Amino acid sequence: MPRLYHQADLAESSAIELDRAQSNYLLNVMRLKDGAGVLVFNGRDGEWRAEIAQSGRKACLLTPREQTRAQTPLPDLVYCFAPLKHARLDYMVQKATEMGAGALLPVMTRFTQSGRINLDRARANVIEACEQCGVIAVPDVREPVTLDRLVSGWQQTDPGRRLVFCDEGEESQNPLDALTGLGPGPLAVLIGPEGGFAEEERDLLRRQDYVTPMPLGPRVLRADTAAVAALAIMQAKLGDWR
Repeated sequence: MPRLYHQADLAESSAIELDRAQSNYLLNVMRLKDGAGVLVFNGRDGEWRAEIAQSGRKACLLTPREQTRAQTPLPDLVYCFAPLKHARLDYMVQKATEMGAGALLPVMTRFTQSGRINLDRARANVIEACEQCGVIAVPDVREPVTLDRLVSGWQQTDPGRRLVFCDEGEESQNPLDALTGLGPGPLAVLIGPEGGFAEEERDLLRRQDYVTPMPLGPRVLRADTAAVAALAIMQAKLGDWR
């Protein structure tokens, strides 16, 4: 059954009108007819089974009939990352959503490849990943910050949250050793750019008492690959895979 995100409030028998793009997807791409079932979610009201009713040649309505899943909270994991370029950034955002990030925070570092990030495109990739992977708690995409600002404001914006910093210069090669001893609590992970962190950035991060450096093994990973590896390690060791 197709899954669709829609911003409207969802309630039993309360019809919602789809925009032209969503109507075209259901009617012409999926070739669904009146009465066909669709799963719809908005990130607030859980997931609902809804019925299609064509309301014009290029438009249709969805009427929720029953809730299939109650709303779940967002995972308490903030994914901080240096933006990449275009398709690789799309991949990174989608995978972070699939892997259980509750918020995505772009961080501008000295060697960040892309000086700008299209937040609307990033949010569209988040929604697409949610639709495809059964996620009903839609992660937040936050405004970009510089690394200096992230560090200086951390105790005010995220008090009590530990930041796991993926440090390719860490002497140990075992990421699990770095996480040993970390108790339950709010977490964030920071992935650097393709060129890595500058030495002064590494020094800045390692001086903070809320930062835990973590290696990602003996191989040099591309930034989008490192994102998947880091989130998998953290979820398995500390998150909702335990």
